Amino acid sequence: MTLTRPQRIGIFIVLALVMAGTRINHFSALPDASWVVFFAAGFYLRGSMRWAFPALIALAVLLDFLVINGQGLNFWSHYCVSPGYWFLAAAYAAMWLGGSLLRTQASGPRLRTLGLLVLSFLVAEALCFLISNGSFYWTSAAVASPSLAGWIENMGDWYLPYLRTSAMYLCIGTGVHIIAARWLNLLADPAQIHGQRG
Repeated sequence: MTLTRPQRIGIFIVLALVMAGTRINHFSALPDASWVVFFAAGFYLRGSMRWAFPALIALAVLLDFLVINGQGLNFWSHYCVSPGYWFLAAAYAAMWLGGSLLRTQASGPRLRTLGLLVLSFLVAEALCFLISNGSFYWTSAAVASPSLAGWIENMGDWYLPYLRTSAMYLCIGTGVHIIAARWLNLLADPAQIHGQRG
């Protein structure tokens, strides 16, 4: 799958809008899709990491800033903006890498590709969660007495909800991908629409 520059820019815009629409919650109280946005960006924009990854990181920080300040709170003193907040770049990079590795191995809508999708997503999501949860737990003043047992309990409390949200968005994105790929194939070969006559 080779994408043109306009296609890459279009995909970037769609992913940025999905992140904005779910991270800022101005359409409704949708769960944040940022993790899957970075996974999808790694898949579709693999060769554009130099500009797309920093742009998505900047968008995420801007959205957080707007949401926190919009609540009348100070961004820099908000409990979510601990020193661990800046580790989100590494957490999102794990998601990007998962999507990027999938792209190198994907070979169309086959069972093998589906297996690789699930495997790359689960590994990337677990690594992303480990970095984001761990960096917050160990550096935030919101955690009074951090301990290994407390961190394990904290991960146990939060891992499945994050996995469930990400898996939901991954399923939606996979469905959109399959429908779009089929539609593009039909546009490329109109004879498929009416059936070929021999």
